[in-house]
Amino acid sequence: MTDVLIRDVDEDALKRLKARARLHNRSLQKELKAILEDAGGYSRSEALRVADYWQAYHGEKAFENSALMIREDRKR
Repeated sequence: MTDVLIRDVDEDALKRLKARARLHNRSLQKELKAILEDAGGYSRSEALRVADYWQAYHGEKAFENSALMIREDRKR
């Protein structure tokens, strides 16, 4: 793994991050790591795995276009 150094973090932002870490029962470092990993989103392989799961879960079920339903509702 690679280390990351962030300089000149605003004091108020740091206080909020520390409070958030306490809420999640984590160290500041673990909280920042979780935030960065979440912001990074899924890797391609992870995204495909999630898509495959939901495809299998729903099987051949067809869904209506919700945008069309919303437009119809707005006309009323």
